[in-house]
Amino acid sequence: MFEKILKGPESEGKEKHVPYLEAGERKSGGHRVKVIVGKETPHPNTTEHHIAWVELYGEEKNGQVIHLGRTEFGPGYTGPNTRFHVDITRFKAFHALSYCNVHGVWQNRIELN
Repeated sequence: MFEKILKGPESEGKEKHVPYLEAGERKSGGHRVKVIVGKETPHPNTTEHHIAWVELYGEEKNGQVIHLGRTEFGPGYTGPNTRFHVDITRFKAFHALSYCNVHGVWQNRIELN
């Protein structure tokens, strides 16, 4: 069912919708997961066309999926770029969803080493 509504990199058009994920160490210690929509080509950010929210999920090493957080963005004011402070050692992968008010829900994931 969800495969019909969740779009990934293979569906990308000229606007960049797919959430880019990056996991690593924070400068102040600990870990962070960064999620950016439109990293190389910015997504429009107007009331008529914007990224409304991003959600992050972690896949634990035992396979359980945990909802780690959600960030909502004010159209025209805040860009779709967020960071989550997470103990990445507990996870084998992270999944992100982003919602464009015109083009729907987009997904991406990263595997950890």
